[in-house]
Order: sequence, then structure tokens, then C-alpha cells
Amino acid sequence: MGTSAIAVQQEIILEAVRSTARGEWKVVVLDAGSKRIVDGVVKEDDILKENVTNIEQIEDRRPLNHEMDAVYILSPQPHIVDCLMADLERRRYHRSYIIWTSLLPPEQRLRLDQSAMAREQIVLLRVLNVDFYPRESHLITFRDPWSFPTLFHPACNQLVRRHMDELAQKVVSICVSLGEYPTIRYHSPRNPTHEASVLCSHLARFVQLELDQYAKFHEDFPPTSPRPRGALIITDRSMDLFAPVIHEFTYQAMIHDLLPLVEGDKVYYKTALTQDENSGNIKDVEIGEKDSIWVKNRHLHMKDLLEKLASEFQAFKAKNPQFAESDNPGSLNNIKDMLAGLPQFQEGKEAFSLHLNMASDAMNVFQKRRLADIASVEQSLATGLDEDYKKARNLADQVVRLLDDNEITFPDRLRLIIQYLLYRDGLLPSDTQKLLAHAQLPAQDGEVIHNLDLLGAHVSRPIKDTRPLAQPPFGRKQAPQSPSQEGSGLSRYDPAIKPMLEEHIRGTLDQSIFPFTKPHLDAAEGLLGQENVSQASLRSAKPTWARTRPSALEPRQRIIVFMAGGATYSESRACYEVSQSSNKDVFLATSHMLTPSLYLRQVGDLSVDKRRLDLPAERPKPQAPAHLFEREPPTASQAYAKQQSTSLQQPKPPVASMGAMDLNSTHANANVSLNGAVKSRTLPPAPVIAAQPASSKSGKKEKDKDSEKKRKHHFFGSKK
Repeated sequence: MGTSAIAVQQEIILEAVRSTARGEWKVVVLDAGSKRIVDGVVKEDDILKENVTNIEQIEDRRPLNHEMDAVYILSPQPHIVDCLMADLERRRYHRSYIIWTSLLPPEQRLRLDQSAMAREQIVLLRVLNVDFYPRESHLITFRDPWSFPTLFHPACNQLVRRHMDELAQKVVSICVSLGEYPTIRYHSPRNPTHEASVLCSHLARFVQLELDQYAKFHEDFPPTSPRPRGALIITDRSMDLFAPVIHEFTYQAMIHDLLPLVEGDKVYYKTALTQDENSGNIKDVEIGEKDSIWVKNRHLHMKDLLEKLASEFQAFKAKNPQFAESDNPGSLNNIKDMLAGLPQFQEGKEAFSLHLNMASDAMNVFQKRRLADIASVEQSLATGLDEDYKKARNLADQVVRLLDDNEITFPDRLRLIIQYLLYRDGLLPSDTQKLLAHAQLPAQDGEVIHNLDLLGAHVSRPIKDTRPLAQPPFGRKQAPQSPSQEGSGLSRYDPAIKPMLEEHIRGTLDQSIFPFTKPHLDAAEGLLGQENVSQASLRSAKPTWARTRPSALEPRQRIIVFMAGGATYSESRACYEVSQSSNKDVFLATSHMLTPSLYLRQVGDLSVDKRRLDLPAERPKPQAPAHLFEREPPTASQAYAKQQSTSLQQPKPPVASMGAMDLNSTHANANVSLNGAVKSRTLPPAPVIAAQPASSKSGKKEKDKDSEKKRKHHFFGSKK
């Protein structure tokens, strides 16, 4: 379906490696941050195919490689620049090509510019603009769950400006990677009461400034394309407070809500891929884009999914009859057929086992927790309409009845109370306390409800408040016109992002709620049909003729929605549905993906001491590893060369002098030099032997020595 963000980022990274030091063998050097980006979209083998001998990590111990060029793909962090400077000082590689994942801060760029070593060894400096993580073809995250408390916690005001700068740079990276210079709109809520209501307007202006700066210094941006000019809509979590707490029964959202998935850089589910769970075949199975069954079915309603999985599995077995039970399983032909199709069959069988198990486990939880009864009330609270699309009545009685049910879990009770509070647009504080007590919820759950005020919810209202009930921002959902359009009664609610996109595409999105950052330039495009304005017209200023609705063969317009503070899987599904129905490419970008449990925990944390949040912005700054600055131990060849040079400098043994030595002469060694060589000299004449007097000193010394020797051996007896 249209452009894939995964494929776009993958091609950008591979092309950067391919075009750098083209034709030469090289080493690719990553850091921990850039490695997460690269590993998310590129296989190691794909990089090694581009004349790459090895992939190294800059924080690790690495051997010197003076003969090989290095392509660095690095995060623009101060400690990573320290690691790079250590490499340059040691001349670890022959030449260095430096590629940053995003814009390098000016003070760090100045360090490189002022370094003589850097100027001598660095051949290339460039920015790649890939500082984001495509999770799906049209879903992009920043893997930053701390964005939510940074934006909404009252004690984090001093961190907001820097964080919004970082968010703006990441959003611009997405636009640049997609080749889009979009019009920008942002959510401006009606009658706001919370401090964070200006978040979207500030962030939109930061993004506009960054985009304009990028276009100013890059004449080739945006690239010429017949594609209609894109649009960027910036909103935040406060636009829709129902979406994170309502039960969603499409496949992806349901398993993330109900099952114990292991979520990190990748998503895993622990399950048995055979019928015998005691056989040791229970393992963590990855759920991702490589799984075609997952990609095709993740947005189906659960009731439709179960039927489709069963029929597809039967078709799969029919395509592989060689693996079915046979009267003659040992026949040669059967064995050949089985061996030929074994890898594909095993992979397909495990994929079906995974999804059949997950769907079955999710439905078991659905029935155990009586979610059908809960969802019926939730849909009425979120839409204000009953199953017949008429005004809902007696909702308070239905909520209290569910709170009395012992089979309803405590988290589900809290979610139900929150939705009732949002439906009533606030409750008397005493009524809220009664509901919490009736539901037997702990005191900290009251903090979750109280903190919703920081996201724009009206938590309390006075006794004589005459305000009408709050209306959905895009009006009430209309009853389906035909039976084919009628979905499940448990899925009447649409996240606010869906009608927002539909109205934007129709050109009817209210400018007072979603204004443009440049209304005098972009408003006409937004209201008169953006498909008539191409990317090329931004610089050429040449008029383009009006066209009819674009066909499926024409390039699809791209719409990027950025949701600050986290997005839900139901909102992701809505973007895919609008893409399919409107022939657009809609990309959802957000700081992180929210599940109901994570959302409730993060809302509850908005009232705790900021020091307990462990925000990365307030942690000690990471440091370059100390071993990078230590003296490298000599290699084997270097040690051998040193040993050889040392042996050449050692003195030779005095062979010649020892051969000429006279043991009877008291001056035998007098003519031997310190290095063992014999001094050349003229022999003196033979001495004349004469009688020496007995009283000479030498004779006296000899006599004293003899006396001492005799005394030592007690020749004179012992003294008494």
C-alpha cells in the first residue's frame, strides 16, 4: 500500500554506505544509538554486500586498522564525538567518512572544525536525517516513552523547550526522508483549561522553522515530483482521551491490551508452536512486518479474524498435501515432496500456530473478564449513542452495576470510571469518591483520575454547573446507511484522528481548531484541494492546472500525523483505513505506542516527585569508554619487531678477548673494553725481577690475611 517508511529508511542507509568510498573496501562503525536505527530496517548481510569487511561499534575495543577506510554512522551526542576524536587521535583507520543520523549541534561541529587531526583524516561529513524508528510501513515511533511526562508533568516545565526542539528535528527528519515539504496544521483546542494546550502550536512553529532552514540550505529540497504536496498535522494526546482507555477489539489492539507481550525494539509473544506444550517447544516468537499473516489481518475485528484464520489454514494445508496423513507416508515420491517443501511449510505452520494461539488466548481473556458487557457500556459512553444510534440513557445505573460485578477486574473498573467522567465532562468530587469506593479501588487510582486535568479533561464540576455535556470534536457518528457498512456493536467508536483526516481530505477541517502555521500561504491549498499543488511548484512558482480526483495510478499524496505524548493502536488502524479509502498515504508518527496499562501508569506518574521518573534528560551524561583513551597494547607483529630491534642493540659476547686472556697475568683483563673488544696497544718491555723488601705493604697485607685465616680456624686456641 503506497510508500513504506521501512523501505524508505532502508534505502537511505544502504545508499549512504554504497556511495561512500565507492568501490573501496571499508569498515562500517556504528554506536549503540545508530545501531538500533540500522538494525531496525537493514540486515547485516545487506551492509556487508556493499564492499564492507566488518561492522564495528565505536564504544567497543577494536584493533587498529591503518590500511582500511572507515564509514562512521553515528548519533550526534557529545560522548560519541569524544569516541570519534579518540579514534582520530590514534589514527585507527586510514581515512574517515562521517555520517550523522541527525543534525550535529554547533558546539560539537566546532570541535571537529578546529581539530587538525579531524581536518587531516576526515574525507566527508554529512547528515542522513534518519533519527526515527519505522515500526510498520505507515507507523513511525521515536521509542521515547519519557516524552509523555516531559510534556505534561507540572515539574518538567524547564525541560519542555529542549524536548520540543528534539521532537521538531525528528519530525523534520521524517519529512526530509520522505521528500516532503508539507503544509503544517496543528490542533488548537476550544476553550482550553490546561497548561499544555499550547503544546501543538509551539511544536508546529518549531517544525516550520526547522523545515524552512533545511530548505534554505538545500537547494535540491524538496525533490521535483509529480506527487501533490504533502500535509503535516500536529496534534497531541489531549485531543482524544477516550482512545487510550476504551477496549478495542481489532486484532492488534486487542492482543496488546490483553496479552502479556514482550515489547522492546521488537515485539514477542511466548507460545507453544506444537500441540504438546510439554515438549519444550515454548518460545518467544517475533511479531513483525516479516509475518504476512500478521500484516494482512492485524486490523481485522476479532470475530472476522477467527473465521479468516481458520479458512486460510485449511487452504494452506490443501496447498501442501504431501504433509497430510498418507496411507503410504514412506513412499519415495512423498519423501521427495516433503523435503522440497519442508522449510516453507514449517515456517507457514509456525506462523499459523502463533496467530491461532494468540487469537484463542485473547478470546479466553475476553470471556473471562466479561468484556462484552463492559464494551457495550463503553461504546455508549464514548459516542453518547446506544447500539441503535440513539441517545444513550441510564448509563450511570449500567456503570454502577458493572462496578458491583466481582468478575470485573480492578483496571477495567478504573477505565470504566474514567470514561464515565469524560462522558459527563466532570463529576462532583464526592461522586467521584463514591464511585472509587464502590469499585473498591486503591487511593492511587484517585490520583490517576485527578491527573487527567493536566491533559485537559474536566475532572470536577460544581453543584450548580449548567454546562451541557461535552460534544465530540467532530460531531456524533452517524448511523450506517447500509448493512454492509454496519460493523460490530462493540466497535461503534472511531478515534478522533479518523474524522480529522477525513475532513482534512475533504477540505472541511475547521481552521479555528486546526489552523495553519502559514495561513496566508497554505490555507488556500488546504481548502481548495491539495492534490492540485505539486512539490515542484514550491520553488518554480509555476501554476498547475486543476485536475480531477487522482487515480490509483497517480502518485499518492502523503499526509503525516504527529501525535505528541503517544498514540494508540486504534489510531494507527484508523490511519490505515483512511489511506485505503481515500487513496492517500497516511503516516502516523509518535513518541511511543500506548497500551491502556501504560497510559494509566503514565497518567498516575504525573503527580509523583519528578526525581522518581528517572528522566533521561536528568540522568548523568554518558561518557566515552575509558579504554578508548588508553595506550593500545602492541600487536604480535609489533612485539616481534621490537624484540628484534632490542636484540640488535645488546652487546656482543667478548669472545675475542676471552681467547686472548692470560689467566696467570694480574692484568689479564685490563685491556678489555666494556663491550668485550680487545684494546689495541703496544706491549711494554719485560719487567726486571728484583728482590722486594720484607717490610713492603703488599707483604704485610698477605701476612695479615694469613693470620686472620688461622684465627678463624682456631689454630691459636680459643680465648678464655
